[in-house]
Formats: sequence, structure tokens, C-alpha cells
Amino acid sequence: MQVKFGKIQRPRKIVVDEATMSLNFARFVAEPFERVIGHSIGNALRRILLSSLEAPGIISIRIEGVPHEFMSVEGIAEDVTNIILNVKNAKLRCLPSDEAGIQRESRIVSTVLDITQDMIDKSSGQYDVTLGDLIKNTFFEVVNPDLHIFSVTKPCKRQIDFRIGFGRGYVPSERHVIPSKLVDEIVLDTAFSPVVMVNYFVENTRVGQDTDFDRLVLEVTTDGRLTPIEALSFAAQVAQANFEVFTTVKAPTLTFANDAADGRSAEDELIDKLCLRIDEIELSVRSTNCLASANIDTIAELVCIPERKMLDFRNFGKKSLNEIKAKLHEMGLELGMDLSALGISTDNVKDRIVELHEGRKAKREMRDKK
Repeated sequence: MQVKFGKIQRPRKIVVDEATMSLNFARFVAEPFERVIGHSIGNALRRILLSSLEAPGIISIRIEGVPHEFMSVEGIAEDVTNIILNVKNAKLRCLPSDEAGIQRESRIVSTVLDITQDMIDKSSGQYDVTLGDLIKNTFFEVVNPDLHIFSVTKPCKRQIDFRIGFGRGYVPSERHVIPSKLVDEIVLDTAFSPVVMVNYFVENTRVGQDTDFDRLVLEVTTDGRLTPIEALSFAAQVAQANFEVFTTVKAPTLTFANDAADGRSAEDELIDKLCLRIDEIELSVRSTNCLASANIDTIAELVCIPERKMLDFRNFGKKSLNEIKAKLHEMGLELGMDLSALGISTDNVKDRIVELHEGRKAKREMRDKK
């Protein structure tokens, strides 16, 4: 049995703000959602991003000749406690997969550190050992290779072993399960979470004449072990995996009177966007006035104009141009679009868009009668 629900607004795609995107930060925009749904999804994704993503981390360290952490080491400026504090800031990247032959089991990465007097002399009497010196040529990519670990003041040759594993969130040392742990292996507290900060905002957005739908804006900052796009994708998949069990509850299946079920095609969606008036897309007063003075009334008339010609309009500057481009990008449109498939050209755009609008209106009325 199927129960038919009313039409529900759902985002067709997610937009990444390219202007602010970096290796560790990205802003995502998804719209439109029904009211309240934006907050529900935004909060759920935020909590999953901060708590449930996996990344590699150092879970123990072994330094040759060092039996425990409460001691100093001859020839090294820092004591072992400070060395461990520095190691806790290590960021390693690895996406384990069966295809790549990389499994989730912990593995030991060993390095023989050999510091000579010549190296110390060239470093003004103190050689700085970095994370990149200790972890190299392994399955793991070092995100912060310049991280200072300790300083060597006398020639020394020691083997240093790191045990690297995968986990979620913050795991204290006593909760690590290490098979065949060595006597002089120092177990660490480990922060596995690759996401540093997540902000989400819900704003009003317009669908046709209604302005009370939700626009969800997510800002994701990572520490480099995952990219923001990877983090959001993984969080969405974790959420989906946990929701699946609830779909097994025995109850009638819902169908929605949504766009696809009502025979609404991609062309219909495009026509609806093109028929919108300029004052319906929430541009600044300056940009709206500039377009009005240029006798541009609808989105169709706007997107027919090549970008290079926009600056020819009176009182129209680059700031207004960038604002319009950003707004069109959110709508999946751009300046200088080829609308010949809809029979639209720069010469007939005003008349043709009225025809298309009337045709869409008649089509909706017929559908409603059914």
C-alpha cells in the first residue's frame, strides 16, 4: 500500500562557494528545504562531522633507550613529556581501502634517527627534528611535516617507532587496545577527529512567490587529514547508513506529489527560473536599479546578456556584476546562456518568456484539475 503525501521541496544540488574555498575550509549551500528541515539536517550533519568521522592518528611511541615518559634524554633539549605533547599535534592522512591494499589495522612506522655533529654545527648548535624527519616513505601522508618534535644538541643515533591506527573522536590512552604491546612503548591520548569546526546557518529562501523555505549553509573546517568535501560526503553517508534501519518498519510506503511525480521536467524547472522577475531574487537595491534602468525585467533577459556587455550598462560596476553572477550560480544559471532550445534569443526574449510563462501556467491548471 502506498500513501500519497503532498509536494515536498527538496534540494536538487549542493553548491560549493568557490570564492572562499581552501584546502581546509569550504562553505556549502543547499536549498530549498521545507521549513524546519534545514535545521534538522544541519544539526545532524554538524554532530556527525564533529564526532563520527575516522582518520589516522599516532597511538603510541617508542624511543630507543627510553623506558617511560617521566625522564629526560641525553642530547635532547626537551624531556619525554614535552616530546609526547608535540607528537600529539601530528596530522597524518590516509584513506584505507581494499582496492589500494590499505587496511584499518594499526601499523608501526620505524625510523632510525642519525644526527651527526656536522648537522648540529650547521644548525647553530641545535638540530630541530620535525615530524617529516620521523615519518616518511610510508602509507601515510604527513599533513604538517614541519611540526617540531624535539631539538638535538649532541650527536645521537636512536630508533623511533610510531604505532599509527584509525579511530573516531578523542580516545584516552587507557582505552587503546594494543596487541603485543612492548614494555617501553608509551601509549598516547589520540585526537582522531579530522574536523576542527562546523557552523551551520538556516536562512529564508524563495520558491516561486513563497519566501519561507529553508536555505542551509554549512561551513566546514578540517585539519587537513580530510578535505571539507570528503568530510561532508562521509558524514552524509554515515547519516544515511544509520537512517536505513528505520525504513524497515512495517508501514505504508510514502509517495510524494513532488515535481517528478507531477511530470515536472528539467526544462520546466528552467522555465520557472527564467520567468522570475528581477525583484524576486533578492539582489541589492543598486543592482536591481541598474538592471531596471537597462530595461531588464526577468531572469531570462538577464542570462541572455554576455558577461562582457554587463559592464556597459550605466552605473554598473564589478561589485554588482559579481553579486549577480553569484546569485545566478546559486540558481544553476549563468550569464550568456544559450537558450535556443527554448526558442529564446536576445531579439525575442521578452515576448517568448511571456509565452512560456502562460504555457506553464496552463499546464499547472490542467494538472490541478486532474
